[in-house]
Formats: sequence, C-alpha cells, structure tokens
Amino acid sequence: MSHIIRNYINGKLQDHCHKKTIDIISPIDSKKIAICPESEEKDLQMAVEAAQNACQDWKDTLADKRASYLNNIADLLERDFNFFCNLESLDTGKPKSLCEKIDIPRSIQNLRFFASLAVGDSSKSHQMGNKYINYTLKNPLGIVACISPWNLPLYLFTWKIAPALAMGNTVIAKPSEITPCTSAYFSSLCIEAGLPKGVLNVLHGSGSSIGMSIVKSPKIKAISFTGSTKTGKLIKKEAAKTLKKVSLEMGGKNPVIIFDDCNYKKMLETTVRSSFTNQGQICLSGSNIFVHHKLYSQFKKDFIKKTEKLIVGDPLDISTDIGCVVSKEHKSKIMSYIEIANKEGVLLLGRKNLENKVVDENNCFVWPTIIDDISLESEVCKNEIFGPVVAIHSFKNENSLLDDINNSKYGLASVIWTSNISRAHSLSEKINCGIVWINCWMVRDLRTPFGGNKDSGFGREGGEEVVNFYTESKNVCIDYNEE
Repeated sequence: MSHIIRNYINGKLQDHCHKKTIDIISPIDSKKIAICPESEEKDLQMAVEAAQNACQDWKDTLADKRASYLNNIADLLERDFNFFCNLESLDTGKPKSLCEKIDIPRSIQNLRFFASLAVGDSSKSHQMGNKYINYTLKNPLGIVACISPWNLPLYLFTWKIAPALAMGNTVIAKPSEITPCTSAYFSSLCIEAGLPKGVLNVLHGSGSSIGMSIVKSPKIKAISFTGSTKTGKLIKKEAAKTLKKVSLEMGGKNPVIIFDDCNYKKMLETTVRSSFTNQGQICLSGSNIFVHHKLYSQFKKDFIKKTEKLIVGDPLDISTDIGCVVSKEHKSKIMSYIEIANKEGVLLLGRKNLENKVVDENNCFVWPTIIDDISLESEVCKNEIFGPVVAIHSFKNENSLLDDINNSKYGLASVIWTSNISRAHSLSEKINCGIVWINCWMVRDLRTPFGGNKDSGFGREGGEEVVNFYTESKNVCIDYNEE
C-alpha cells in the first residue's frame, strides 16, 4: 500500500489544500511507494503565516536551546537509522550500503555540526584607540526557504535546514518531488522531538508549481537551492525582484587530473569511486578524466578492469555497488548521451547494457560507461550527464590542459593526483572552480566553504559562509570614554 505523504505546517502533518497529487515510483521495481501532495499557493500562505508567527520566539530562543532541538532530532534519526536507510534506497534506487555509509550518517552529522556551530558562534569586536569600540551582531533573516534535490534527499535537506534553524531563522523547506519520502518521515521526528510549531514547515510538490511560488513570496528573505543550472538561473532572476539573498549550488562537469607520479593504487581506487558512486548522480562526480600520456595506456586498462568488477544489482542487496538511476526519464537522458558517445568516440565499457540480465530497457539500471577518443567539444564532455558515464583523455602539456579545463562552463570541483605538491598548489590556484581535492575525493570538513563558480553556482555554504548567508550583520559602535 502506498504511503500518503502530507505537508508539515505549524507543527503538524496536514493534507494539502487541493486534490492534485504526484505518484512516487520506486526505480527499483517501478512500483508506487507513496503519493505526494502537489502543494499550491494556499498551502504556502499557511506555511508562511506559521513561520512568521514563530519568528520572534525562535529568534529569542537561546542558541544552546536551538541546538538541543537539532541534537534531539539527530538522536531520533540515529534510533531509526535502518528504517531511513531502507527508505532512502527504495525511493532513490541507490545501494542501501551507500545510505548506511554516507547518506544517513551525514544527515545526522549535519544536524549535530550546525547545532554546535550555533552554540560556538561569537561576535567580533574592533577597538578604535582608547575611545570607541565596535561589535557586530548576527541577526537571523526571518523566514528562509530551502529547496533540496533528488540525488541526496535527506543528506542535502538537512545540510540546508540545519544551519538555517541554528541561526534562528524559521524555514520553509521544499524537498524534491521525485524523492520526498525521507524528508516526509523526518517531519515526524521533528514533532516527536518537540520542535516548536512553525519553526520548520515542509511543503511537498513540483518545482514549477510550489517551488516558484516560494521563490516569488515577498515574505521569504533568502533561498538556498541545490539543483539544475537552468532552474538556478530562474530562481536568481525571480529572487532579484524581491531582493532575496540566494545561494545556488548547481551543475558540475568535474575534471580529474592524473599525473604519472601519483600514488597509483590509491588514485585508481578513488577514481572508480569518484566516477560511479551513487550511479554518478553527484554534482561532485569526476566525469572528464585527464591522464598524463605516459600513464594513459596503463590507466585505461586498469580502470576498465576495476570498473568491470563493480556489482550492478538490487540496491537492497548489501553486496551491490551500483544501483538504479532515479527514474526511467533520467535513464533515457543518460542513454541519449551514451548513444552520442557511441557515434563520436569509442565505448570502452558500456555495451554490457545489452548483455547483462540485470540491465534492460524496462528498468532504471545503467551499466558504468567509459568513453575514449572523444572530443572535448562533444556534448558528452561539455554537459552534465549526471549518470555513470565518464570520458578519459590523454594530455602532455599542463598549460593546454588548464585551458581545456577552464573553458568549461562549469566550475564546481576538481581532483588532482600527483606527488608534486608544488605542482598541485599551482594548479589549484589556476583552476576556476570552488573546490579542489589533491590526492583524495569527497573529503568534507563542514567548517569549510562549499560552492562553485560560473554555471556551477552562486554563493557559498558551510562553516562561516553559511552563518553569514543566514544572518544580517549589524555593527554597534560605542563611545566608552565620553567626557
């Protein structure tokens, strides 16, 4: 029987105002697992009213008390860990093992980290001689909106709402209508934890409907969004009309740069992981792999061999490495790029789409695909595919390599593999992107800035950056030596 998802408004779960709904289909077996509201303007009005009524009390709540609510919710999430792992896997098609290692632990970490950040936040002061002193207050904005994507549903939902709440804002959150299940159950944890009514409100529905209504609302002071570049640009344009703050984390086409002096074993294992984790449906995945010409032949052989060992299968089976992509529609998009690659380049691995019994046209599995001998001008190499598809390229000259990388319309992340730290630092400075990993990938310290350049994003989140985003600074100057 399908679960009925309900909005979370003013501290309780409630039906949406209209009858229109969205069927939530598991990519694993194409069965309906939930019915999601298609919320509309009236639902938003109720959520805004609830958030507005809660604003002052939540702002006045001491930081350690706000932190305790977040920690209490984290405790409940830990208690229900296995349930959330199963549900996330069922909703997204990702391996349950990935949910156990990454998605749900990171969701818990988000809540706890930003709880501690709220308690540890302090005002800055600046003395002017022996007469004046200035200090800075960080005031919450009021009502803010958090719009999160389908690929890491609870992980990125908590990444957004936790700092917003910790800084004293009330929140209207819109999870993806494609994978809403864990955020819906998260609302129940908030009720159980005693989170004050109206502090967090969760509206379900499509981006084109309730999403844009949220963006246009004059009562909402900031938008934190993760999703496609196309949607991010629309949000930025609409938000400007009401002078909202915006933080946009959008697409990526991330280069992996491999020099012949790297730690080869570590590089190979990590590059397979950065290529195919979560079926390549991570904005930080490495999708254009540049290999030094001296290492290219060996890398190509070993990369294919290691990728062939990945187990594609039932996401709920603990041995599975590669699960489903999120939907048949998304699979069609990925397969269209593979067709282009098959015409324009050499498909080194991927034809097993036709051979493996797990993978057929009626399900959402896509075999990991490696492409060789394809131009960087190909749509395959220029556009974010968001699937288990990578292209490998040989390079000789660092300067031309840098030009190729910086010519991309994206600028989210890069990975550099080399034992020459001077070279690594020099390249890191010159690559136009927001994040560089040297001899590692996906290592995240939540105190550090996160975000991209160009079509990959606008603004930064994480650590001090997210404190600044969710607050307004106020300077106070005192003459303490008045005569």
